[in-house]
Amino acid sequence: MFRVRWLGRVEYRESLDLQRQLFHSSNDDHLLLLEHPHVFTGGPNTDLSHLLVEPSKFGATYEQTDRGGDVTYHGPGQLTGYPILSLPGRRGGGIAETKTYIHQLEQVLIDALSELGLDKCGRLERHPGVWVHPVNERPRKIAAVGVRLSRGRTMHGFALNVATDLSWFDYIIPCGIEDYGVTSLENEGINASMERVVQEVSKKAIENWGTTGSEFAATAFPQHEKDLGAFKRSPTSAPNDEVKVLLRERKTTDRRQRRLQEVGVSDGLPITNRKPSWMKARIDLNDGYRRVRSTLRSLDLTTVCEEAGCPNIYECWGKNTATFMINGNRCTRACGFCLVDTRHPAPLDQEEPQRVAQAITAMCLNHVVITAVARDDLIDGGVSGFINTIKAIRVASPSTTIETLIPDFGGKKEALQSLVNERPDVINHNLETVARLQRAVRPSAGYARSLTLLARVKGEGVATKSGLITGLGESDKELLAALADLAAVGVDIVTIGQYLRPSPNHLPVQRWVAPETFEMLADHGRELGIGHVEAGPLTRSSYNASDSIQSLVVTQ
Repeated sequence: MFRVRWLGRVEYRESLDLQRQLFHSSNDDHLLLLEHPHVFTGGPNTDLSHLLVEPSKFGATYEQTDRGGDVTYHGPGQLTGYPILSLPGRRGGGIAETKTYIHQLEQVLIDALSELGLDKCGRLERHPGVWVHPVNERPRKIAAVGVRLSRGRTMHGFALNVATDLSWFDYIIPCGIEDYGVTSLENEGINASMERVVQEVSKKAIENWGTTGSEFAATAFPQHEKDLGAFKRSPTSAPNDEVKVLLRERKTTDRRQRRLQEVGVSDGLPITNRKPSWMKARIDLNDGYRRVRSTLRSLDLTTVCEEAGCPNIYECWGKNTATFMINGNRCTRACGFCLVDTRHPAPLDQEEPQRVAQAITAMCLNHVVITAVARDDLIDGGVSGFINTIKAIRVASPSTTIETLIPDFGGKKEALQSLVNERPDVINHNLETVARLQRAVRPSAGYARSLTLLARVKGEGVATKSGLITGLGESDKELLAALADLAAVGVDIVTIGQYLRPSPNHLPVQRWVAPETFEMLADHGRELGIGHVEAGPLTRSSYNASDSIQSLVVTQ
């Protein structure tokens, strides 16, 4: 299967780590299409004298990578593509194979450019890439190509200038070529949106590499460039008063509705709509529930079970299990599905890790899930809270297995690595929804960032887990594509459940997903190679968490 994904704007290092995991762990072929923030890159043989400035002075970075070619530039307005393909023929990465593959890649771009109205493109001898008027006295490069081929599988790819600010190329000698300049579709008089270019390149790539089956999925193309996501706040700003909170909630709701409309999602079901029978959770104030509640209250601890209004709270607490939420109960993000408080967060409670460990000992837990609100106000994204809690648990209850359900730490690789170094038994990070709905559902996060986080964890040999919410406006086909992406980066455990609207200010429910659909999704996930899939109307991220890790141990 050839899986094509438009991922939007992605940091270069994230795209590189995602490529590497797909290269090693996936049996499918992939094409990642995206834009980068300003970055210069070079291969191992790059002549650094061709980088004419210090990138940091211009808000850019330089990244050494393992592709062929010399220095080049990536940035906004440029379509960058990374094919991860298993090529037919003999295994290896010899010169002849590499030249043949580069020729294919160039042809995909030449054909796409022709469809876009730029039909005077071709190749220039001794200079890989795609050129405008290559037989003219003044050829201009419109697409750079730099690849890596190992054991018959490819990495890296191309950079096609759509509406790129070409002045950035003045800071380098592009690809080490001094004699010829660079150009873009816009510079050549072709007014094509990034969405249109992605469509044409995807179509030609599928025609070339998708002969045994293909699939396309895309994050939303922004229609309002200044709409950068959830509200921003300074870490030192004062808490909002009641009036400001209400105004902000109304404003956020309007923004959410607009984003839904941009991706073709309707107003959804009224909040008063009667739930189907399979969505009704039974209230059971059993002895186990009362005992857990008493323990948590006495130690002044927070659980996501309460903060997120989980429908399984009576069942889980009745089994003497709970998901502890650390780093406070106020989140710096405002995801459209989440009930957690979004007021200004309080300072971290330094005694909290010890109290969590004390509760685990008192409850005799064999498995514990530790989660946290997003703390973008903290330099480390709140990862120190996880680390300190893990250490406290291992001192108090060494036999307890630990699952961490984490935010993305703002994409900080160093923060994630410090958690991985503690070797929790499972690292869980939720993808939440399909590619198309990411910006509407969780505007401060990203589809590619979440996949990259999971890829990085799996690459370190730690068991990975993720979750999807249904009923937000996605199709079953899109859910299957998201499951395929989770399987491709090696995720071991997946949970899938039905979205329940917490309040009128949150995203509306678009559909009630039937139990048989959850069964179909679970079966498909297992067919893709995911070790354990927990799927059902009331399933949540931590539901049957202990059972899932045990089943994973058995299957391995």
